[in-house]
Amino acid sequence: MAAIPKPGWHPDVRDAFKLKKETYLAMSSEKEDIHCGLNGLYSTARRSGTVPLDWKTGSSCLPQELFQARPRKSCGKPRTCWENYVSELAWGHLEVPPEQLEEHKDEKALISLCSRRRAHTLSVLFILTCALVYVTLLEETPQDTAYNTKRGIVASILVFLCFGVTQAKDGPFTRPHPAYWRFWLCVSVAYELFLIFILFQTVHDGRQFMKYIDPRLGVPLPERDYGGNCLIYDPGNTTDPFHNLWDKMDGFVPAHFLGWYIKTLVIRDWWMCMIISVMFEFLEYSLEHQLPNFSECWWDHWIMDVLVCNGLGIYCGMKTLGWLSMKPYQWQGLWNIPTYKGKIKRIAFQFTPYSWVKFEWKPASNLRRWLAVLGIIFMFLLAELNTFYLKFVLWMPPEHYLVLLRLVFFVNVGGVAMREIYDFMDDPKFHKKLGQQAWLVSTITVTEFLIVVKYDPHTLMLPIPFSVMQCWFLGILLILIWTLWRFFIRDITLRYKETRRRQQEVPVDWDRQLGNGGPAAAASGRSKLNGSSETLRQRKS
Repeated sequence: MAAIPKPGWHPDVRDAFKLKKETYLAMSSEKEDIHCGLNGLYSTARRSGTVPLDWKTGSSCLPQELFQARPRKSCGKPRTCWENYVSELAWGHLEVPPEQLEEHKDEKALISLCSRRRAHTLSVLFILTCALVYVTLLEETPQDTAYNTKRGIVASILVFLCFGVTQAKDGPFTRPHPAYWRFWLCVSVAYELFLIFILFQTVHDGRQFMKYIDPRLGVPLPERDYGGNCLIYDPGNTTDPFHNLWDKMDGFVPAHFLGWYIKTLVIRDWWMCMIISVMFEFLEYSLEHQLPNFSECWWDHWIMDVLVCNGLGIYCGMKTLGWLSMKPYQWQGLWNIPTYKGKIKRIAFQFTPYSWVKFEWKPASNLRRWLAVLGIIFMFLLAELNTFYLKFVLWMPPEHYLVLLRLVFFVNVGGVAMREIYDFMDDPKFHKKLGQQAWLVSTITVTEFLIVVKYDPHTLMLPIPFSVMQCWFLGILLILIWTLWRFFIRDITLRYKETRRRQQEVPVDWDRQLGNGGPAAAASGRSKLNGSSETLRQRKS
C-alpha cells in the first residue's frame, strides 16, 4: 500500500489514494476484481490530470507504467485520454475488453461490484468453523459405524469444495460466476479420487462398495433383448403394426437430442460433431458382440440416432452458435439500467458468455493441429464408450441417478476443458501448458477406461468379427496414408518444385542481362542510377 499523501496535495489526489485503499481491501485475485479496481483508480485520477509516481500496483499482472503515467496538460485539461490509455494497457496485459472498464463509473458501483466478485474467504472460513464446532461440541455422535463413515466422507468432500471454491485458480469462463466453475473443478478432483479408490479395489469389493452409495446397487443386471424385431411395419401385429417404432420412443430420444445440442455448443464445429456422431454408430456396430445394448436395428442407428436425434441436435446447436457469434457483447451494470424489463433481461444474460470465441480447428493446416484434432475425437469417443461400459461392469441400471449425474458432470466440465484445449492448441506461445480442467477431464476418461479393463477383461477380450477388424484396419491405414501424404510427401514435393522453379528462373534472368549488355546498356544503367549528364554537372558545380 502506498504512503499517505501529503496534506498539500490536490484533494482529488487524496481521494484517489483513499479509493485505492478501499479498492484493494475489496479486491481478490480474480481478474474482474482487478478490472473494477482499475476503473476506480482512473475514475478519480483522470479528474486530477496526473498520477503520483509512488503509486504501486497490488497485482503482479499490472504494468508499472500504468501507475507512473502523467497525461500531458494544456490549459488545465489533459490532452492525452487517460481512459483510453488505461484501457489499452488492461487489454494488453489482462486481456480485458475496453468496454468492461466503462461498466461502472462511480465509486459506489465500484465497491458494490467488487463485493459481489469477492471470493468471501473469511466468510466461508467462519461459517465452516461454526459448523465444525457445532458438530463437535453440540451434536451427539450416533453409534452407527456405517452412518458415521458416510457422513465423514461427505463432510471431507464439502470442506474440500469450500476450500476450492474460494482458493482455486480461475478458468477461462466467468459467467454466471467464477465460483461456479471453481466448484466444478473441485468436483472433478473429488470424482477422480473416487475413481482411483475404485480402481485399487478388487472386483467384488468395488461392486459391493457401490451399495454404500445406494443399497439397490451391487446386484448383477438382468439380461435384456435390445435388437429384437427390426421391422418398421409389422404386418403380423394387427393391433399396432408400428409397435417396433413406438417402442423406441422413450426418454432416451430427447436425451440424445439434448446431449448432441450441448456437445455442439462445446465443440463448436459441424464437421467434428458429425464425424463423432457417425463414428460412434460404427463403434456400436463393432462392439455389439460385447455389450448387448449396442445391438440395435439399422433404422435405429442411422435414422433415429444419426439423422433425427443427433442431426437435429447438431442443427439447433449450430443455430445457437450463430446467434452467439452475432450477438453484441456490450454489458451494462444492473443498477445503471432504468427499466425493470431491462434488469430482468440483464439477469438472464448473466448466464450467457461474457464474450465469444469462434473455434477454428483447421486440422489440415499443420501436423500438430491434425494430431490434436484426432486426439480430441479419440478422447470424445472413449468418454462416450465409458458411459456404457461403466454401467455394465459396476452393475448400474441405465436409469440410475448416478448415470445422470455423471452426464451432468461432463456437461459442465466439458465446455471448459474444450476451451482450454483449443487455447493450448491455437496459441501455444501464450498458453504454455494444458489447462487444469482439460488435464482433469483427460485423466478421468483414462481412469474410467482402466476400471473397465480391470473389472471385466473377459468382455473386452471377446474376439472381434473378422469383417469388423478388416474395416477398422482399412480405416486406420487410410488415415495414416493421408497423414503421410499431406504433411510429409506433399510438402517435400512442393519444396522440390519450388527449388526447381527458382533454379530455372536464375539462368534465364542472367542470360537476359547478358543479351542486353554492352556499353549502351551499361551507360543506360548508370544513367538510371545516377541520373542524366546535365544533372551530374549541376551536382558537381
